[in-house]
Amino acid sequence: MDVIGDLLNEVRARGEVFGRSPASPPWSLRFAARAPLSLATMVHGEAWVVPAGGEARLLRPGDVALVRGDRAFVIADSPGTPPQRVVHGEDRAGEPDQDIGAGGGHLLVTGAYQLGGELSQRLLDVLPQVLVVPGGEVLLGPPLELVRAEVSGSAPGRQVVLDRLLDVLLVVALRAWFAQEEADAPSWYAALSDPRIGRALRMIHDAPAAGWTVAVLADAVGMSRAAFSRRFTALVRQPPLAYVTEWRMALAADLLARRETTVAAAARQVGYADAFGFSAAFKRVRGVSPSTLRLPG
Repeated sequence: MDVIGDLLNEVRARGEVFGRSPASPPWSLRFAARAPLSLATMVHGEAWVVPAGGEARLLRPGDVALVRGDRAFVIADSPGTPPQRVVHGEDRAGEPDQDIGAGGGHLLVTGAYQLGGELSQRLLDVLPQVLVVPGGEVLLGPPLELVRAEVSGSAPGRQVVLDRLLDVLLVVALRAWFAQEEADAPSWYAALSDPRIGRALRMIHDAPAAGWTVAVLADAVGMSRAAFSRRFTALVRQPPLAYVTEWRMALAADLLARRETTVAAAARQVGYADAFGFSAAFKRVRGVSPSTLRLPG
């Protein structure tokens, strides 16, 4: 797996569909109590995404917007339209509010993603409050076509299929966003495109508990230790073993949030032979003892 795969491995969408007939403006939906990350795309028509305290962004047909944070936001026909309906995170709209027919109108599809823990936070930290990926992006075409087909049909399991399609759309939208210059992609993402350093990163993420050394990683990607260390540090902005340790501690923090995981078990899963050495490393990197992260019970 790679960095994005690890960050989104357990993320799942809860999709909703909202429709308005061509003659129904003004309209506005206020999404309250949402998940840390939300997605919205217009199947038909245009709309505005208005985050709390942020700049409104226009959504044209096929555009995909990602909204970061669990604060309320509004999607409306105009930035100034006051909310006419409040949608809570647990709502499942299922079918459009109205039958818009084949002639047009507004059809909005949204997905709420329950991200949690250290790994997901690494992704949220590098995203703006609202980002919009234009519908003309080649990567978006296939999943958007499938979403359009699913929301216009009534086959059994429609909601399950829509949710899984929104999972795919999230990953594809993030790929397209990070490829844009304005995204200022984080160093760990940009480094994935380097044939050798990208391979080293994937190796670390595939086997975080392995006995990684600079020599082992350098040999695996066909570089000298010095050249590998210089290039890795330049691209990732962190020395190789510092990255390995930080990633292990992020994984461990998520493991320790589970009641069934002991400090010793977390230590073994991230490559430490004993809890003492792991605890010392964890406190050095995170500033707290791993036992403080364990849930009671």
